Amino acid sequence: MGTWSLEVAKMALYITFPVALFHYFNQPKYFEEWVVNKKRELFPPESQAHREFEKAIQEIKRQQNLDLVKDLEAK
Repeated sequence: MGTWSLEVAKMALYITFPVALFHYFNQPKYFEEWVVNKKRELFPPESQAHREFEKAIQEIKRQQNLDLVKDLEAK
């Protein structure tokens, strides 16, 4: 069995280790770099071709909605 000094040392280690890890990994420069990289990975910047494709899809949906309204008005 250990003495009281061993118990104090273990308790200091138990408290210091998580606090030190929290301090190290929550530095703003590491966190900001990680967040920016993850956002760029999940949501890459849109290209011009992608925007044109989205516009074409919206135009087709708009035309389909207009056709649907005309059909409903005719009935």
